Amino acid sequence: MRVQHNISLKKYNTFGLDVAAKHFVSVATVDQLLDVLKLDNYQDKFILGGGSNMLLTKDIDALVIHINLKGISIEKETDTHVYVKANAGENWHEFVLWTLNNNFGGLENMSLIPGNVGTSPIQNIGAYGVELKDNFVSCEALNLSTLKLDSFNKEACEFGYRNSIFKNQAKGKYIITSVVFKLTKKKHNLQTNYGAIQSQLEIMGVVHPTIKEVSKAVIAIRQSKLPNPKEIGNSGSFFKNPIISLEEFEKLKENFPTIPSYKVSGKKIKIPAGWLIETAGFKGKTFGNYGVHKNQALVLVNYGGAKGEDIVNLSKLIQKTIYRIFKISIEAEVNII
Repeated sequence: MRVQHNISLKKYNTFGLDVAAKHFVSVATVDQLLDVLKLDNYQDKFILGGGSNMLLTKDIDALVIHINLKGISIEKETDTHVYVKANAGENWHEFVLWTLNNNFGGLENMSLIPGNVGTSPIQNIGAYGVELKDNFVSCEALNLSTLKLDSFNKEACEFGYRNSIFKNQAKGKYIITSVVFKLTKKKHNLQTNYGAIQSQLEIMGVVHPTIKEVSKAVIAIRQSKLPNPKEIGNSGSFFKNPIISLEEFEKLKENFPTIPSYKVSGKKIKIPAGWLIETAGFKGKTFGNYGVHKNQALVLVNYGGAKGEDIVNLSKLIQKTIYRIFKISIEAEVNII
C-alpha cells in the first residue's frame, strides 16, 4: 500500500475521463482502509469503487481511496438456499458469473452490469425486472465517524428505485466493505417476461431455460444495445426510468399512442426513458467526441477526449427537451462529481 501523487483516473472510471487525483491509494483489506483513513496529512478523502456510476467533471483535489477488497465466501446454506458474501472490490459481473457457475440463482438478470459489488447497494442496481434488493440480505459498512463496521439489513437500507439510504441520509458517512446475498440452490425463480429476454431465448432455441441461459440471453441483449466501456467510454444507463401517475400517462397516450409502459402500482406507471430520448431525436446523435449511443438512447458516450462537463451539458439538454415535449422530468442515475 503506497500513496501516489498526481495520478490519472482515466482507467478507474468507465467514462474514460482523463481527470487527475492529487493523491491516490488502493486498499486491499479493511485494515489497510482503516490505516489510510487515519492518515492526518490528507484531510480530504474521496472513495472510489468500480468507477461505473460516476461522471467526473474535474480533478480530485483529495486523497482518492480505491476500494479493492476481494473475496467471495459461502456464509451458510440450507437445502434450498445459500448465503454468499462478496467483498466490495469484486467486479459485479464476475461475481454474477461465479454464482452461475455454482448454480446459485437470483442474479442472472443483472449480468453484465458495470461496476463493483460494494457500490451495488448504493444504487440498488437492477435490470430486466430484477433489483439488487430482491436477493439482498445485509451489508457491512465502515462508519467514517466511529471507524467501526456497522451492519445494515434490507429494511435499514431503505431501498427504492435506484435508491437507498446510502444516497440520502447516510451519503458520505459509510464505506460498504461487503454484501451478503440469499440465492437459490434449486427451483430457481426465473424472471423472463421483462424486456426482450423471452424473445432472445426463442432465438437461442431455448424452451426451458437454466439460470445460465437466462444470463446468456441478458448478455446478448445488453451487448447488442450497450457499448463496452473498454471500447467506448460510458456508464451504462445515464437516466432513471421516470415514474408518473396513471392520469399523466392517459394524457400522454392521447398524443403518443405507442408509448410503452410498465405498471408499478395501481396508480403509478414507469415509462422507459430510452424511448423518450429516442422519440425526442437524440439516439445516435454525436457532438464531436461525445454523444448518445446509436443502439441505446439511455447511454451517453465519450468517444475519446471528451470532458465531463461536455456530457453534463448534453444530459441537461436532453432533460430540458424531454420536459418540453412530454412534460416529464427525467433524473440522472449517474453521480455527477
